[in-house]
Amino acid sequence: MSASNEDRLADLIGALPPAPEAWVRAAQELPLARTEIDAIVARAETDAEFRQALIADLEATLAQEGYEPERPLLDALRWRFADS
Repeated sequence: MSASNEDRLADLIGALPPAPEAWVRAAQELPLARTEIDAIVARAETDAEFRQALIADLEATLAQEGYEPERPLLDALRWRFADS
């Protein structure tokens, strides 16, 4: 990419409005959420009783284990356990 193209791209990006605050917060929370989801899935893979409890009542099991059963977490785990 030539310097003039880079300058033009920088100008175009600079003209964009700032990202909505909700997008910024979501982007900041994403790494922790992925780590939490991965930990839950890893435990479910090694602990059949925990996995069955998640499948039977995801929200109650998460709450019992100290997790906040919020919609993004629930949706991600439902998607990960869809085969079960």
